[in-house]
Amino acid sequence: MPHLENMVLCRESQVSTLQSLFGERHHFSFASIFIYGHTASGKTYVTQTLLKTLELPHVFVNCVECFTLRLLLEQILNRLNRLNSSGDGHSTQITCDTFNDFVRLFKQVTKAKSLEDQTVYIVLDKAEYLRDMEANILPGFLRLQELTHRNVTVIFLSEIVWEKFRPNTGCFEPFVLYFPDYSIGNLQKILSHDHPPEYSADFYAAYINILLGVFYTVCRDLKELRHLAVLNFPKYCEPVVKGEASERDTRKLWRNIEPHLKKAMQTVYLREISSSQWEKLQKDDTDLGQLKGLSAYTHVELPYYSKFILIAAYLASYNPARTDKRFFLKHHGKIKKTNFLKKHEKTSNHLLGPKLFPLDRLLAILYSIVDSRVAPTANIFSQISSLVTLQLLTLVGHDDQLDGPKYKCTVSLDFIRAIASKKGAKETKVSFQIEAWWKEEIPRIVTEGEDGEL
Repeated sequence: MPHLENMVLCRESQVSTLQSLFGERHHFSFASIFIYGHTASGKTYVTQTLLKTLELPHVFVNCVECFTLRLLLEQILNRLNRLNSSGDGHSTQITCDTFNDFVRLFKQVTKAKSLEDQTVYIVLDKAEYLRDMEANILPGFLRLQELTHRNVTVIFLSEIVWEKFRPNTGCFEPFVLYFPDYSIGNLQKILSHDHPPEYSADFYAAYINILLGVFYTVCRDLKELRHLAVLNFPKYCEPVVKGEASERDTRKLWRNIEPHLKKAMQTVYLREISSSQWEKLQKDDTDLGQLKGLSAYTHVELPYYSKFILIAAYLASYNPARTDKRFFLKHHGKIKKTNFLKKHEKTSNHLLGPKLFPLDRLLAILYSIVDSRVAPTANIFSQISSLVTLQLLTLVGHDDQLDGPKYKCTVSLDFIRAIASKKGAKETKVSFQIEAWWKEEIPRIVTEGEDGEL
């Protein structure tokens, strides 16, 4: 079908296989078909488009939404019932608790003339969630055609392989169809097909080529790439709109879009900003970290002591323990300086990553950076646990009861600076005190630190 080929791109082999499996309307098809592939590989879109274009009776159910057996079975039966009563607009709600009731009610629903002489398709998206339900659900759906003696095909859509589904006791084997990832040529063709009507296809194809050249190594998700293409295209064609360049002046267009694509690289998959915020960021040429409300992490509100605990954890992760006396004691006495450094100490700790530190070292640094006297109360320990829950700290190796817990700081230097800054927060004594300490102490630690330290 030429119309279908224009709707489904780069999936000709899979479409041809499915059409062969479906056959004619009155033919018996496979009892079950298992379609798998990575996310955004076209499984759901191809299946839905094919069933709608061929006008085949089908029910599409998402197993994430129908998270219990009753919701799943009732959803299938009620949607089939609506297919029967589409002419008069009246349908009764069907209740179903077990799979035995589902088989009985399914026979009754499919007795209607509109469904009697053709194949009925039940599509279960996110089928991997079926493994968390009762043990008889998956084998039952695989043999639904045999149990009901009806012309029905169950299609499973999943991101994991069939071997992860197969029960130990064995089951009826479905027809397995694999959807491979899109190649860079496929992505180029699909994304170029979405070009705006006011611009030529070659102009938009050149933009997609630039976009894939930047993002293909880190992102091959079609949905995310399509989102990035729509988000950054107004900035790409800005010189053309202003009359500063023509559509063929690719070098000037690339120089205009390059810094904005680099900014977008920092938020791939995260979706920490909305489209309106991103447009504001591009319009004002603001630095990515300076946009208010940009990230859920840059404006996180923490309690008074949690901010100091997080700063202390960062210092403990990126400074050797032997430097604590030098940095955090006012009268540490004379310290013998040596130029002898081990090979691994000559590398910046920011490149090596955060190191583990014990709880007592964290508390010792905390006591030294807080002006007021801090008692090791349950409030302090509960705030440390909260930081672990927020994934700002990581608890490592607490299985050994003889050894105390060890932690690791997982946040960046920019995040610590945002926590210590009063920007975007209320100008309270807390923010002023943290910012004052940050401005006075951190430069001293950085300038006095040896190579390989913070």
